[in-house]
Amino acid sequence: MLMADKVVLVSGVGPGLGCALAVRAAQAGADVVLAARTESYLAEVAGKVTAAGRRALAVPTDITDDAAAERLVEAALAEFGRVDTLVNNAFVMPPMRSLGKVDLGDLRDSFEINVLAALRLTRLLTPALVDSGGSVVMINSAVLRHSRRPFGPYKLSKAGLLAVAQNLAGELGPLGVRVNSVAPGWIWADSLRTWFEYQAAERAVPAQQIYDEIAVTTDLRRLPEPEEVADAVLFLASDLARGITGQCLDVNCGEFHH
Repeated sequence: MLMADKVVLVSGVGPGLGCALAVRAAQAGADVVLAARTESYLAEVAGKVTAAGRRALAVPTDITDDAAAERLVEAALAEFGRVDTLVNNAFVMPPMRSLGKVDLGDLRDSFEINVLAALRLTRLLTPALVDSGGSVVMINSAVLRHSRRPFGPYKLSKAGLLAVAQNLAGELGPLGVRVNSVAPGWIWADSLRTWFEYQAAERAVPAQQIYDEIAVTTDLRRLPEPEEVADAVLFLASDLARGITGQCLDVNCGEFHH
């Protein structure tokens, strides 16, 4: 029960990692505030949180909107009276194009969600996190560790998010708030399965072959699953990591060493 009687706010609750973050937090003893644009999916994940024996508050939110983000924070504090951990999980995948060709407007849009929205929520929740001696965990990406085409636009936004986390760690540390990041590699969930199936169909090979070709590049010869990434997040949010801030923990089954 790493998070017994804590309150965790998760932004970007969706299939895969977003759901795993919420459910694993509940299983670790936390009440959970769920934020995303899709109300129906929030209700589904809230049901899984309550099935784990904890309270859930689902707040449909566009976190790129100042007023909506403020309402989210107000609703969380009105319901639970505190927030101990903010997990900034919301993101959008920018176009997979080279930096020399990608539309700059698309870059701005991805930066708004991947970087500025996380900063916005953290700023709004800072007073509550100071009161609770809480923490922030940014969900980053293994794209930080390579410069492969055509991942340049995605790396640009995630590098910005890492800079936000590291500088906030310095700013909020004296106030007792820790800020860390988790950088997952491939996450073996439904969206990745669909992508592998598409690639397999294009190449007329079994989908398992696509998985195996990528898994063999990792030390553990497999891809991390959502719950494994969520557990790393909970470790950084918990008192077990009370001496850790400003760090980025890779969860990639050994695909990259950092």
